[in-house]
Amino acid sequence: MAGITSPALALTVSPAKIEIQADPGQTLRGEIEIFNEQADSKTFFTSYENFESRGDSGAPYFIGAKSGLATWISAAPEVSIDSGKRIQVPYTIAVPPNAKPGGYFAAIFFGSQPPKGIGGGEVTIGGKIGVLILLRVTGEVEESAGLVDFGTKDGKRFFIMSPVTFEYGFNNTGGDRAVPRGEIKIKNTLQLTSATLLANEREGSILPNSTRRFEVVWGEKQNDEERGSFLAIAGQQLKDFHFGWYTAKLDLSWGASSQTANASYNFFVLPWQLLTIVLIIVAVIGFIGRIMLRRYKRQIIAEALQQK
Repeated sequence: MAGITSPALALTVSPAKIEIQADPGQTLRGEIEIFNEQADSKTFFTSYENFESRGDSGAPYFIGAKSGLATWISAAPEVSIDSGKRIQVPYTIAVPPNAKPGGYFAAIFFGSQPPKGIGGGEVTIGGKIGVLILLRVTGEVEESAGLVDFGTKDGKRFFIMSPVTFEYGFNNTGGDRAVPRGEIKIKNTLQLTSATLLANEREGSILPNSTRRFEVVWGEKQNDEERGSFLAIAGQQLKDFHFGWYTAKLDLSWGASSQTANASYNFFVLPWQLLTIVLIIVAVIGFIGRIMLRRYKRQIIAEALQQK
C-alpha cells in the first residue's frame, strides 16, 4: 500500500499508516518496508513533518517539524535500494517523559532529494512518499466529540432512483483523534429494512479541533452517460426498484467510553420514468381490452338476433 505522495514516485512504502500507543518516557521501535519500483538503484532521503487537519476532507496538512512527534522520530538519514528490491527501514520514537497525554500526528517521508531546513522545519525538493504516524500518549485524555449534522448530499429530499448519497459531519474537540463507527439503516414505507450501510467503512479519523465530513452511498454511483436515455433510466429503476418514503437512521459510537450519537433523515423516491411507462402500458392494455370487449358484446348480440 502506498503512502502520502508528492508528486508521483516509483516507490512503495508499507504500511501507509501506523497507529500506536506509548507511555510518557517510553521508546517505541518498528520497521517500514520500502519497495523500489524504478529501473535502477536509488537513494532516498528521510525527513519528518507534523500534520494537522484543515478543512473537512480529513486530508493531512503538514506543518513542519519544529516540535512534537516529528522531533521524537529517528531513522537512517538516507537509504539505498537496488531496482526491484525491498528493504526494511527501522525507526524509533522516543516519547519525552513530560509528554502530555493525547494524540500526536506526524509523517516519515522518503524523498528523492535531501531535505533542506527552513524555519525549523524540513522541506523536500522533488518527489517523496510518506507514512503517517498516529501516536496516542497514555493518560487521562479528554474525549469530546459529536455529530454536527446528517442528511443527503445537498439536502435533497426527492430522488428518481439510486444512488442516494448520505453525508454527515463529525466534530472533535477532545485531546486525541476520534474514529466514529456505526451504521446507517434505511427503512421503507412499510418500515422494512432496505439496506444497512457502514457509516465509516475506512475508519477515517477526526483529528483534535477539527470537523470532518463523511459520505456514504446507497446504491452504485453513476455518471450522466451511464444513466443514458429515458428508457435506460427506466430499466435501471426496474432493476433496482425503490418507491415511496424512506427513513435513514444513523447510529454512531466512538471513544474509549463508547459515547453514542444518532440522527435520522426522511426522503422520497419516485421513479417517474418507470411509472410513466407502466401507466402507458396499462392504458394501452385497457384501451385494447375495451375494444375487444365491445367486439365481443356485438358478437353476442348478433348471435342472439340470428337465433331469434
